Amino acid sequence: MIERYTPKDLKNFFSEKEKFKLWLKIEILNLEALSKKGILDKKILESVKKKVKIDIKDIKKREEVLKHDVIAFIESCTKNLKEEEKRFFHFGLTSSDIVDTAFSYFLKIGIEKIIERHKIYLKNLENFSKKYKYLVQIGRTHGMHAEPTTLGLKFLGFYSEGLRNLKRLEKAKEEISYGKISGSVGNYLNVDPDVEDYILKNLGLKVEPVSTQIVPRDRYAFLMSVIGLCASALERIALEIRNLQREEIFEISEPFTKGQKGSSSMPHKRNPIFSERICGLTRIIRGYILTSLENIALWHERDISHSSNERIIFPDAITLLCYMYDKINYLIENLEVFPDNINKNLELTKGKIFSQSIMNELILKGMERKKAYEKIMEIVNISKEKNISFKDALFLDKEIQSYLKKGEIENIFDYNKKLKEKVDFIFERVFKLKNG
Repeated sequence: MIERYTPKDLKNFFSEKEKFKLWLKIEILNLEALSKKGILDKKILESVKKKVKIDIKDIKKREEVLKHDVIAFIESCTKNLKEEEKRFFHFGLTSSDIVDTAFSYFLKIGIEKIIERHKIYLKNLENFSKKYKYLVQIGRTHGMHAEPTTLGLKFLGFYSEGLRNLKRLEKAKEEISYGKISGSVGNYLNVDPDVEDYILKNLGLKVEPVSTQIVPRDRYAFLMSVIGLCASALERIALEIRNLQREEIFEISEPFTKGQKGSSSMPHKRNPIFSERICGLTRIIRGYILTSLENIALWHERDISHSSNERIIFPDAITLLCYMYDKINYLIENLEVFPDNINKNLELTKGKIFSQSIMNELILKGMERKKAYEKIMEIVNISKEKNISFKDALFLDKEIQSYLKKGEIENIFDYNKKLKEKVDFIFERVFKLKNG
């Protein structure tokens, strides 16, 4: 991943240096397991531990000739060892025992970094939704004014989705925390299961119940799918911020810090750059889901059509998602809210947003539903033609007044009390489920 989108704690996380360090750790654990079984003398084991060094330049130079990264790694690590010391290095193992187990370890730690950020994200959403729990805002469907909602309820929806994604992330961590040290086709023909147990236990991984030469790729695909779901959830918020920041709406806005510029040519511009960036990066991650799904079906016990793309898609996806969480957390913590614009927009339709409430009340009073629907449409058109409010148009209609008194109509247009009760109900339900 390019530096622009790489958080500091992930800058070297997927580096070759860290990869080779973990490969060596697995090789040493294998030697320790062999020593415990009495196959390798403890003195030789200690000597190997002291002598083996990682030389990335040397590994690369050897790989140019060998065209095999693991063999290049083995030869480089053992170049200064005596014959008796190098004899059991990589004993009983196949390349994927090292590569897949190490990769599972990296993915496990990577998703832990995501979960850590996701929990901050949930707390930010909880705080924001509670702060603006009762700030009435127009709800929109198809981009058009629908009915009143609240800004807090809007963000509570994001929070509720976030609770589901937390469970998915934790499940994905469990799914990916499997390694394999079971040999060339996974049948332990040249390695003992107790060696596998020893190595994986020391890495905090579980044993893959049935492996081939590799860990089954459905685990990887599940992880990528969850990463995609989390990214799409962030995109959902980012897209809402972008829409509500438009000049003609301007109900909320990304922070605009001192010295920040919005355009190279237009000094007045204040663009939702972080939200747009999140939306764009989500497209990359969603594309990676398809690639990971295509990696599930391989030839027989394994081919290498999956491994080349996995070196790209998983480090990129984890790094990108961590970056996106950092940005969305910054946005939520510093989001600007403009109540005056929210109230102004709420009144733009001059009360037509209460059409269903009036219709329902007419039905309760005895009017047939089709007639009530058409009657409300008629009154809406009259309010447009006369450029008066929907409420005033209702007051002018004698048939409406035969069903509804003026005070009843006024009460319907006072949305605060009724909306507050419903919002309280939804909030209570969400946090009851959370605490569970």
